[in-house]
Amino acid sequence: MNQLIAIRSQAIGGQQIQTVNARDLHAFLEVGKDFSTWIKDRIEQYEFLENQDFIVDSPISGNQAGRGGDRRSRQYHLTLDMAKELSMVERNAKGKQARQYFLDCERRAKAAGVDPLAALSDPATLRGMLLSYSEKMLALESANEEMKPKVEALDRIAIADGSLCLTDAAKCLQVRPKDLFAWLSQNHWTYRRTGGSGWLAYQDKLQRGVLEHKVTTVERSDGTEKVVEQVRVTPKGLAKLAELMPGAKAA
Repeated sequence: MNQLIAIRSQAIGGQQIQTVNARDLHAFLEVGKDFSTWIKDRIEQYEFLENQDFIVDSPISGNQAGRGGDRRSRQYHLTLDMAKELSMVERNAKGKQARQYFLDCERRAKAAGVDPLAALSDPATLRGMLLSYSEKMLALESANEEMKPKVEALDRIAIADGSLCLTDAAKCLQVRPKDLFAWLSQNHWTYRRTGGSGWLAYQDKLQRGVLEHKVTTVERSDGTEKVVEQVRVTPKGLAKLAELMPGAKAA
């Protein structure tokens, strides 16, 4: 994360608990709703309990604050468990990032063999945790960037139209046809009937849409016709084979 979500000590249920200011969390999560509506909706929706999951500082009245006093200063202090759950239910990148940050703070404090509350109340310790977490996030982002071209190639294959015979599928996967035939047979994608020469697809592969059967009518030299059934690889199947088959590549 680019900025720190401060963790402070508050008395909840007669104990000193690590807490997060709900306004800070709301701002970091970039929630579309205004703060008051968001926090009240979440408390009601997920049945959070005051003095157990959070505490509230009473707002300052206009008379107490003087002329022009702040009437919106109602502060919600959330336990880390509540903060993690609120982060998770946002279902966006910011929510995942915040939740992982809280988990990482707790984990590192315990691993260091120090009191978690004391550690999380120390700005220097928090900065060190944040730096380590940011380094891990950068490493993950770098790995994702490296995988992006392959993922995009597989996505393009999976949504393409049409299907390919096994020989053409092997060319697309940049493997030898005999290797593809062998792999499909060994991994229960295709089989041959006893006494038959053609390949057939297993029913579950047809249902999953990775293989299909193409039926064609061929005219014999004597003028009679015969029906030929051919296994073909769908775009979805080609993308799956590029992931599973050793040596296969998404062309």
